[in-house]
Amino acid sequence: MNKLLLILLFATAFLLACNRPYNVGKKRGYYKIDFPEKGYQRFEKPGYPYRFEYPVYANVIKDSTFFKDRAEDWWINIDIPTLHGRIYISYKSIGGKYVLDSLVRDGYQMALQQHVQVANKIEDSLMRTPNGVEGIYFSLGGNTATANQFFLTDSTRHFLRGALYFDATPNADSLGIVNDFLKKDLLHLINTLQWVDTPQSNRP
Repeated sequence: MNKLLLILLFATAFLLACNRPYNVGKKRGYYKIDFPEKGYQRFEKPGYPYRFEYPVYANVIKDSTFFKDRAEDWWINIDIPTLHGRIYISYKSIGGKYVLDSLVRDGYQMALQQHVQVANKIEDSLMRTPNGVEGIYFSLGGNTATANQFFLTDSTRHFLRGALYFDATPNADSLGIVNDFLKKDLLHLINTLQWVDTPQSNRP
């Protein structure tokens, strides 16, 4: 059993211990939403340590708001303007100050923070894609700022985290159908993700 699997199994057991029962109330009616037709395009920018497919109705924008280290070189936002959504993508190269155990623990803590504050349920799923990418997908219930989060890794060099947010007051009923629509795009991104080894991403 490899190190990544052991870490994920331990973290999953810890997360499940924090789950609590929840009730689903009667949903109210909301305005009909006209969703765009599904379609995908490729993100494959020179110098980036990853590539994937994302929706044709989305725009990739470089994230320039966070830290003064090399990680921000590969941090991006995927904006979905018609649905007022944004997928935050952060990336860190494993090695040196970024240790796999700590990155996995941080990924769980970010999901648990939502759970402790407002989520009424949280589910985590182990993933392994056809491209050999492994990770965890988090689905959160309730009026959370983000109902969908994930992290992906090869356990030796690459660690990528994603989270879907909306430019709207969190409301599980009104955002539920939009979350379901965009969750398919998140899963498509995950299943098409491939690591690209660059001199910078291999640098500890």
